[in-house]
Amino acid sequence: MAETTKDAPRLPFHVPQFTSKDYTSFFFAGAICCTLTHGGMTPIDVVKTRIQVDPAMARMSLLSGGRRIVAQEGPAALLTGFGPTAVGYLVQGGAKFAGYEFWKKTFVEIAGDQESAVKYRTAIYLGASSVAEFFADILLTPLEATRIRLVSQRGYATGLMTGFARLAREEGVAGLYAGFLPILCKQIPYAIGQFTVNEFCHELAFRTMSEETKRSLSGPAKFGISLGSGIIAGFAAAILSQPADTLLSQINKGHGPQGSMPHRLRVLAQQAGFRGLFAGLGPRMIMTAGLVSGQFLLYGAVKDALGAPPGLEIHKEDSAVKT
Repeated sequence: MAETTKDAPRLPFHVPQFTSKDYTSFFFAGAICCTLTHGGMTPIDVVKTRIQVDPAMARMSLLSGGRRIVAQEGPAALLTGFGPTAVGYLVQGGAKFAGYEFWKKTFVEIAGDQESAVKYRTAIYLGASSVAEFFADILLTPLEATRIRLVSQRGYATGLMTGFARLAREEGVAGLYAGFLPILCKQIPYAIGQFTVNEFCHELAFRTMSEETKRSLSGPAKFGISLGSGIIAGFAAAILSQPADTLLSQINKGHGPQGSMPHRLRVLAQQAGFRGLFAGLGPRMIMTAGLVSGQFLLYGAVKDALGAPPGLEIHKEDSAVKT
């Protein structure tokens, strides 16, 4: 496609007007994909959290850490925190995916024309994923605090309801939201890696194809592109969010000095050092690659089953905003 000249008129473009039913479908699809993937990854997340907060397990691999937990506490210990994980990511996933669709559309409309939307697509992806994640984390934080207490403090409570009730009773709203700042520091980079890298992986894959090739792609080929893009996006999400994930585990276990949250985070980061902040990265990269790729595949499948419209695309390969 020829380059748009400086004096050429800017092309009009169509932005879909999603209905409340469409956003409900986006929310439901996001909720299902996130609760299933995060719930299914509970055993890996248990091992990862223990590696982060238990000095005796700091140098263990995912496999050796899992064996230690099973040997000392039994197989059921690997499902600790399943309740708050499933419920937390049910609401967070719905809000995040529906929010990303909403804010991406909003920022494309602010861009005003096709050329600007394509030119500033990186900023649109970053902004949409960050704002969507911010609001989703308001729902997630209390349940994530409960999960980490259940995983890191054996015997803290018997499950979601008793753990949430104890945390609320003993520490109130301040305790439930003690990890809000670090969870934002974790989840916003995670969402940026998840959505932005996935968008650019798809763009890179399709940019090398002719229009005829894209139209004739087989189901397995489309699946392979989605899976590969999701895995790469998962690696990026894990790396970007790992330091804050480690600090979040420490905060919710009660570690660190008293004082403001920024002060506590700074002291904990200094104590951990660079290596400590990335403790457990290997297991988390494996977990996150599975999570992100599984989420995108399930999200698309559930949207199709619900008859939801496709999301808005602003890839550069055809220099157009697509629906």
